[in-house]
Amino acid sequence: MNDVENSAKITEHHKTVSNLDTPKYFIKSKGGVDYVEYSYMRDVADEYFPGWSWNIIYRELGSEAYEVHGRLKWFDNGLWREGDAVAAHRVQKKRDGSGFVDIGNDVKAANTDAIKKAFNMYLNIADDVYRNRVEDLSLNDGDIDMIMDEIKDLDNEWKSKIEGSLERGEILKPDLNRVINKIQTIKGEANE
Repeated sequence: MNDVENSAKITEHHKTVSNLDTPKYFIKSKGGVDYVEYSYMRDVADEYFPGWSWNIIYRELGSEAYEVHGRLKWFDNGLWREGDAVAAHRVQKKRDGSGFVDIGNDVKAANTDAIKKAFNMYLNIADDVYRNRVEDLSLNDGDIDMIMDEIKDLDNEWKSKIEGSLERGEILKPDLNRVINKIQTIKGEANE
């Protein structure tokens, strides 16, 4: 398999994962912000990227937060790939200032936040929830055929303009109804 074919397979694989709808059961909300439970993200990683691993590169406990820098490694259509993510979690202190409430929980939360960030950034898991899903807005062959069928009776000037717009990719999926309506209006005016 050459590099172009492998690249296309990787792209298609990531689009497949990106287009998975996260089950509502695993979507939670805190402070008005949606997030996905780690267990779901881990299961998707296990299914679509078996053999992945997570290593802590750097960690530090500051006076206000615990910071984690981790590295996700995954096998992606014949290639080992890596990507880093960082996260911090504010440490909870006792009211009297004598120490931490539960530093273990703060460490776990920072690590979980970092790995979830990596799962989303590099593996496209839960793109729907984190609003990272990219919709393909280009016209498909059926859309182009519909436009070409509609313009066949137009005069050459209009036909050339619309064909040029198609060739330059200026007409996208959200424009389709507007373009068809415009073509029908032009046809109606020509028949008056």
